Amino acid sequence: MAEKKKLVIVVSRGFDDERSSVAWSIANGGINSGLDVTMFLVSSGVDWVRKGAAEGAHLNPFDPPMQEMIQKVIDAGSTILVCPPCAKARGFSEEDLLDGVIITGSSAMHELIKQGAATLSF
Repeated sequence: MAEKKKLVIVVSRGFDDERSSVAWSIANGGINSGLDVTMFLVSSGVDWVRKGAAEGAHLNPFDPPMQEMIQKVIDAGSTILVCPPCAKARGFSEEDLLDGVIITGSSAMHELIKQGAATLSF
């Protein structure tokens, strides 16, 4: 069986920018298309995976609610990585984040790129 094609999505936008909704929507589309999706959250993008933060957030009325899109990424077994300095600047540790979210440096993302992952940035 052929290895799944990989997609890395870098999210730097938070609650103040509709582009973050687009990023999570595209992640869900990638999962539906059979891609191995990894999210790498930097800057205010980190805020999306703080426990309870996405509840009630709905940036684009034509997309599902943010919490639903994020949960689908988690339920699909996709990887969500968080930039260590970005988490630290917000006072977040892994205990503050949704279950399964990993605080790790960009080298984890670079490994996926070396394996041929396509990348998108929002």
